[in-house]
Amino acid sequence: MGEPKIFFMLLAMVFLKGAVSEVHTVGDELQWNTGANFGSWSQKYNFSVGDTLVFKYVKGQHNVYEVIEATYRSCNGSTGVLATYESGNDQIELDQARKYWFICNVGGHCLGGMRFFIDVKEANSTNLRPTTPQSEPPPPPPPPASSCATIYVFDGWSFWISLIAFGVLLQL
Repeated sequence: MGEPKIFFMLLAMVFLKGAVSEVHTVGDELQWNTGANFGSWSQKYNFSVGDTLVFKYVKGQHNVYEVIEATYRSCNGSTGVLATYESGNDQIELDQARKYWFICNVGGHCLGGMRFFIDVKEANSTNLRPTTPQSEPPPPPPPPASSCATIYVFDGWSFWISLIAFGVLLQL
């Protein structure tokens, strides 16, 4: 008799899903390479806490530096570096609501356009695009592509509602 209760509990949890986190491949199909327009790419998406950025590139040809704004603007990775990634398949979870700046620190790549910044919002916010212009003018849009995989994550309220639903189902 316990199997139907488990089935109904799982069904309730599916319908009570919480925040949706997304996985974004930086640069879409062009990935983290010269020639991609990362300013335009970063403006296509709404980034929320819990999302993941995936940087795919040939190891040794590029790298990823998470930097402060001044380093982003100067493209000088000798100071202001918060984190360094060099695996060729770097996955960075956006775990705070704040601005993030990324550059490639291989000679000339940052100045050539391998840099972008994003403004990450809380997971439960509406995540509307800002109406004020960014500091860099948006370049022409790249060809359409999809880089998002959806992962369901339970937020605080959904967890408690699911827990209550589970308790009610156990009483049946």
